[in-house]
Amino acid sequence: MVRVRFAPSPTGHLHIGGARTALFNYLFARHNNGKFILRIEDTDRTRSTDEYIEAIIEGMKWLGLEWDEGPFRQTDRFDVYKDYVDKLLKQGKAYYCYCTPEELEQRRQEALGQGKSPKYDGRCRNIVQEFEGSKVRNAAVRFRMPQEGQTIVDDLIRGKVIFENDLLDDLIILRSDGTPTYNFTVVVDDVDMDITHVIRGDDHLNNTPKQMHIYKALGHETPLFAHLPMILGADKTRLSKRHGATSVMAYKEMGYLPDALVNYLVRLGWSCGDQEVFTREELIKYFSFENVGKAAAVFNPEKLLWLNSQYIIKSNPEELGELVMLFLENAGIIQKGQDIDRKWLSRAIETLQERAKTLVELANSLRYYIAEDVQYDAKAKAKFLNEKSKDLLAELKENLISLTDFSTAELEKVFKSIIEKYNVKLGALAQPVRVAMTGGTESPGIFEVLEIVGKEKTIKRLEKAIATIATVQP
Repeated sequence: MVRVRFAPSPTGHLHIGGARTALFNYLFARHNNGKFILRIEDTDRTRSTDEYIEAIIEGMKWLGLEWDEGPFRQTDRFDVYKDYVDKLLKQGKAYYCYCTPEELEQRRQEALGQGKSPKYDGRCRNIVQEFEGSKVRNAAVRFRMPQEGQTIVDDLIRGKVIFENDLLDDLIILRSDGTPTYNFTVVVDDVDMDITHVIRGDDHLNNTPKQMHIYKALGHETPLFAHLPMILGADKTRLSKRHGATSVMAYKEMGYLPDALVNYLVRLGWSCGDQEVFTREELIKYFSFENVGKAAAVFNPEKLLWLNSQYIIKSNPEELGELVMLFLENAGIIQKGQDIDRKWLSRAIETLQERAKTLVELANSLRYYIAEDVQYDAKAKAKFLNEKSKDLLAELKENLISLTDFSTAELEKVFKSIIEKYNVKLGALAQPVRVAMTGGTESPGIFEVLEIVGKEKTIKRLEKAIATIATVQP
C-alpha cells in the first residue's frame, strides 16, 4: 500500500510551498488508494510553537486535505530516537564525537583556507573507547557515512541524481544535549510509519543521499523519492512575502475559495493536457508524477485571481451565501450575528457571481442590496442625477407605488411605458435609476436590482435621488 506523509516544521503558518507539497502527497495517496499521514516535525524547540501547529492544521482543513493518520509529533518520540541511536552505536554504524563546536569551527575555517572541503574531518571516527561517561565532555553521536563510491537517487521527477560519497559528512544524529537531529528523526519516522514514497521540495534533495544510508543502516528499504521544483515569484527569485501573501490562510481572508487555491497549486508544476479547471475528483483521477515538470514554477497572482472568479461563477449561490456572511460582517455591511434571509441572499448573489473575483468583492457588491441607504459616486451623481432625469424618476416612483407585483417582468413593463411616454431610450431612465439604487453606474440588470432591493427601499432611494436633484438645481 502506498503510504506518504506531509511533515511540516511548525515554525510558521502553512505557506504556499508547503501547501503544494501537502497537496501532491494527498493526491498521490488518493489516486493510489493509499494512506496520507500528517507528521509535525517539531524538534526545533526554539522556533516550534503550538500556535503554529494549530495554524498548519487549520490550513490543511480549510484546503480539504484530510489525512488518514496523525497528526504525530516528533517531540513525543524522543525515547524512540534514542533507542535507534543506541542500536547504531552497538552495531558500529555510529560513533561518539567529542569535538566541541569551537574546535569544529576552527577546523572548518582551516579547511576552507586550504581550499579543502569543510566537512567533518573524522577525528573521532576511529576512537575505540569512549570517554568515561560524560565526565570529560558531553559527546554527540555521528552516523558513519561511506567514504568511497557513489550514492544514486533515482528520483521520480528528476531522474537519476548522483552524489559522490567522499563528499558526504558523518552527520550528527544526536546532539551533545541529547536531542536528535532532523535528518535522523525523519528517517526513523519514515521507517516506523512504513512510508513508501517521500514527496517533498527539491530543497531537500541534498539531504537525500545521507538519509538513504540511514535507511539502509536501520535495515529498511529506501522509499521512492519525488522532489518537487520550487515555486518562484514573478522576478524568478524564490517566492517570498515581497511577492504577495504566502500564507494559505491569508488567501482565505482575502476571499479565495479553497478549491480554487487547490486547483491553482496543483497546476504549479503539474499538467493534464490543456485543461485548466479541475474538480477534486478529476485531480485525484489524473494525478501522476509523469506530468510533473522539472523546472521551477512561477506564482502568478493574476492567474489565481482569474481561477477564483471561475470557481465563484460555478459555485452554488446558497453555498456562497454561507461563505460570504463573515465577509459581510467584516466589511460592516451587517452586524455580527445578524441574520439574513438566505433565499433572498442567494438570489442577490446570483446576479453578482459573474462580476466578483473574490468573496471580499462579492460582499462589497452586496452592500447596495443590503444597506438602508447608498452613497453616490460624485461623477455618477453629476452625470445622471440632474434636471434631465428628475421627471423620469418622479414618474417611475409614482408608478411603482401602485405596483402590486414587484417582479422583474412587471418592472420591465413599467419602464417601457415611461420611456415610450417621454420618447427616450432605456438608458435615459435606467442609468439614473441605477445611480439612485447603487450609488454608481455599474450593476446587474436594473430590473433584477430593483426586485432584489425591494419595493420599500426602491421608493425611498428614488425619493432621495429626486430630493438630491432639487437641492443642486439653481
